[in-house]
This record gives sequence, C-alpha cells and structure tokens, in this order.
Amino acid sequence: MSLLEPHHDGSELYVSQHAPSLGDTVDVMLRVPHSAYAERVFVRTTPDAEPRFAEASVERTDERETWWRAGIRVDNPVVRYRFLLEDGAAPYRFVNAAGVFPRDVTDGADYWLTTFAPPPDWLHDTVAYQIFPDRFASSGATRKWPEWAHHSAWGESLATDWKVSTQQMFGGDLDGIRERLTHLQALGVNTIYLTPFFPATSVHRYDASTFDEVDPLLGGDEALIALTTAAHAAGMHVVGDLTTNHTGDTHAWFRTARKDRHSTEAQFYFFDGDDGDDSDDYVGWFGVKSLPKLDHRAPALTERMLSGPDSVTGKWLSPPWSLDGWRIDVANMTGRLGDIDTNHHVARAIRDTIAEVQPDAWLVAEHCYDASSDLRGDGWHGTMNYSGFTRPVWCWLRAKESSSGLMGFPSVPPMLDGEAMVATMREFIAAMPWQATTASMTLLGSHDTARWPSVAGDSAHQLTGLGLLLTYPGVPTIYYGDEIAMRGENSDIGRAPMQWDEEQWDHELLDGYRALLAVRRSSRALQRGGLRWVHVGPDTVVFLREAIDDVALVQISRAAHDPVVLPCRELGMRTANALYGQHQLVPHDGTVTLPDDGPSVHIWRLEA
Repeated sequence: MSLLEPHHDGSELYVSQHAPSLGDTVDVMLRVPHSAYAERVFVRTTPDAEPRFAEASVERTDERETWWRAGIRVDNPVVRYRFLLEDGAAPYRFVNAAGVFPRDVTDGADYWLTTFAPPPDWLHDTVAYQIFPDRFASSGATRKWPEWAHHSAWGESLATDWKVSTQQMFGGDLDGIRERLTHLQALGVNTIYLTPFFPATSVHRYDASTFDEVDPLLGGDEALIALTTAAHAAGMHVVGDLTTNHTGDTHAWFRTARKDRHSTEAQFYFFDGDDGDDSDDYVGWFGVKSLPKLDHRAPALTERMLSGPDSVTGKWLSPPWSLDGWRIDVANMTGRLGDIDTNHHVARAIRDTIAEVQPDAWLVAEHCYDASSDLRGDGWHGTMNYSGFTRPVWCWLRAKESSSGLMGFPSVPPMLDGEAMVATMREFIAAMPWQATTASMTLLGSHDTARWPSVAGDSAHQLTGLGLLLTYPGVPTIYYGDEIAMRGENSDIGRAPMQWDEEQWDHELLDGYRALLAVRRSSRALQRGGLRWVHVGPDTVVFLREAIDDVALVQISRAAHDPVVLPCRELGMRTANALYGQHQLVPHDGTVTLPDDGPSVHIWRLEA
C-alpha cells in the first residue's frame, strides 16, 4: 500500500496554494520512501492541452523518505498534473491520484489545480446533521392542516401505504428544531441540513408550490429567521434544500404556464403543442406528472431562480433568513433532458450568486452515482458521496441479513472485503478534485435510504461505520435519530418521527457518537489532513490522516483479524497517544502491532 509508495494528495501538506490566480506558480510536493527510490522526478502538466514536463528538486531527505518539490505555473483555469519518476532499474513510473503505474495512463486520474474560489473553509470543521422538518420536533403550535394532509399524533405509527405516509403530517416545525438545539450541541454536530421548507402538497416538500415563503405549517418565515439566528449564536450553520430540477404541479409558475402557453412562465417547463389547461403534454420528472420538469434554457427562469440577490437562491442566503448554503435536489438531472444539457449553467449561476450574496456559503449537489464530470470546481462545491463512500461502506459493513438496497440499484449490495471497499473509494477520489472530495457529504444513510442502524445490524457495527465516517475526508453527515438507534428498513420507514422518550434510547450508542464526534473536533488531522492508506485487509483497514502539525493513525475493523504489524520508521512514529479505543501502541524492535479485535475503531495521534 501507499505507506511504501510515492504519495501526493491535494491537502495542505502537499500543495502550497489552494486558490491560485492565472499566472501564479503553485508548489507541489511528492514524498518518495527510500524503498521506492527515484533518481529524478518530474511533474507533468498539459497547458493548452499540450504535455510538458518540469523537473522537481529535492526539498529535504531523512532516514525514511525524500520530499521533492516542483513548481506548476497556472496557465489555465483548470490544471491537471501527475508525477514522473525515473531511476536506473525501470524506465519510468507515473504517480497520479489512482496510484503508481509503470506504464502510460490516461489523464482521468491526474491531480487538479483550479483558479475557482475554493469551498468554504468552515466545511473542514463541520459535522452535519440532516433533519426532515415535519419529523424531528414539534413546538406544539396549533396548525390549520390542509385538506390533503393526514394529521397524526407524534406517537402514532407511519402508514404502511407510502402514498399515505408521504402526506402524513406529524406537526414537526422549525421552532421545534430550535428548541432542540441543545441535543445537537451535546451530540457535537455544528451544521444543520434541512430538507425543503417551502409550501407543498406532501410531507417531503420536494413538490414546492412556491419558493417565496416558508411553509406556514413549519412556522413561516419568522420561524426560519429565529432558527438561523439561534443556530448562528450557538456556532452552527444551517443549510437549506432546493429543487432546481422541478416544481410541484401546484406551483404558481406552472399554473400560469399551463393556462397561457404564451406566458413567460410557459418557457420554464417542457411543453408540446399549445393546448390549454387540461393538457398533460408536459414533461414530469421520471414521468411523475405532479413534478413538472424545469427548462433552464429560459433566461427569465435563470433570473428568478438562480441569479442575483433577488433570485430564489440569493434571497434565502441573504439577511434576515441567512442560510449558509444549499443542497440541490436531483442536481445530477437538473437541466438535462435528451439532447439538452444546461446543468453546468445552473451550477455556475448559483455559484455566481453565492459569490455576490454570501461568499462563504456551501453548494452541495445530490448525485447518487459518478459525479466526477460535474465537479471541475466552478459549479457544485461537492456532492452527496453515495457512490464513493456510502455504497462501498455498506458493502463492507452491512449485516448479512440486511436486505436494504441503495438508490438506483435493482439488487441488494453485495458483501465485499476491505480490498474492494478501498479500491472503490480510491477510484472515486481519483476522479475528482481533492477540494470536491473534502466539500462532499459523506453519509451512512439519509432520508432517501434505509437507516444505518438497520443496515449495520447492531450497535458495534454501527459505531464502526461512524468511526469511518468521522475519519474519512469529506463533510460527515448524520441522519437524525441514528444516534439513538432509530431503525428503518427503507426510506419511507426511516422517516418516522424522532423518538424523544429517552427511556427508548440506546444511551451506550449515543455516548459512542458523542465520543467519536469529540475526537474529530480535537484532531486537525481528521478535519484537514490528507489520506494515505497504510494497510488493507479483508476485515481491517488502516490509514493516516496527515496535516502540517498533526497526524492521526486510524484503524477500522469489521471483525477480529490477524494482527497488523507496521514499521515505526515508515510511519514516522516515536509515540502514539490513543484518541479512541482502549489500546496504546507500544513500539517493539522498530515495529508496532495494532489491535486484532473487531468490530472496532481505534484512533491514535502520532508523535515523531
């Protein structure tokens, strides 16, 4: 593994500047263990699509490795680069984000530099908590329920018919969330991600009837203002959820468009012909007629929804609402239909609005598959990393009896070993800029999946997955109620109301969540460090997170396994202080033996 291989990633240890301007020179570092000896090192770039090689120089060397430095001139907004190593034994080796290759490779896994504004710095220190507003907490306020709603008391069960459960309202609201901020603070999260809060005709609210106000059933605009104000005072951020792919069929824009095909709003949707109000000749998302798809070729739609402080995206980022970012629903399909593709236009327009209105806001895209082609740096900051994290972790850690599938797949995820999990993770990291990886949500589950406690099967494996979530690069995101072992074999059941009867909680599990979140907060390496895999076996994986002034060694095990013996010198370790787990690392004859228990999480801070 890469402990004995040349290594580079996009973190602060290896890249001198993360927001260069055109014409700047950025220094990049490559560490080469002596066992991977190189006589000369070059950095390969492709300015204006023509390959060039610049020779690196030795920055420093010690008993275990040599650090090489090369300067890269930023001639284009996007610069891709890799390293070339030469020695007397082999013609050459290329080093890119996918590994080390003694042969030619494509540019697809080359490292990235971009001149685009970087993601918000606060993401490095963030643990997010996803809340489904109707199902988290109720302030007890009296509401007038609409005719479509099936009102249920908080303790009632979810309807078994999903058509009913999607309209089953339990009375959760934004004031209820505000009143429960102490629970979130005690847990250790510092960002709230809210699913939609706009008026709609469903409990999930992805069928908005307007983007102009907060749903009165959630307390209206004043409740959102009160929530963001209280959260900010507590040192927390609040991120909203916006659907740019479609509206609901009750939306004022769509009603106008359907009645008058010559109206401005008619350009906002995909219609065939000039029929009137009774026509169904429009495109619904996935054929669902209650979700008419937006056509972002319309300049007026860009103006109203995407661009500037008065647009939908700009308004809610501005005072007094002061959201700290947007999660964009169905971002992968937004603007795409047949031969039409305005997806990048949408992402770029929102980024421009962020730059104008709230430069420190986060823009994260829902994308359940390979998002690499949409993450070049000037659009979405990151994605919901289902494919590069959630799915491989499920395949490694899920209970054998779990039959929960992940979105878009017709079958239950396979049971895979650690090698397959890490290979998947490395492949997805290699396909996108490092900054996109660190600005992406990492998740064990969400409102669109089965709950992690059900997938994991027991609290030991649940905490093992949490340990991986909190030590892996990205923005770890916890779904409400997972911390107390709420279960749900599918997404509908997983949206049950939060259990506030503490006698029903798994307090040992909750203590584990709090302890692991505290470890992440205490470690700069876990928040901002690079990623170097040290050992990968069927049942245990070991990696380093390395920042300039902090190094963490992490071992995640799904089961008991053969001991892992590592060389202290190659680790750069003199002592190791346990941050989580019961085992101290005691060097012996120049090696350390890691624990062989499992399921388990062990985290150490290494001192050189």
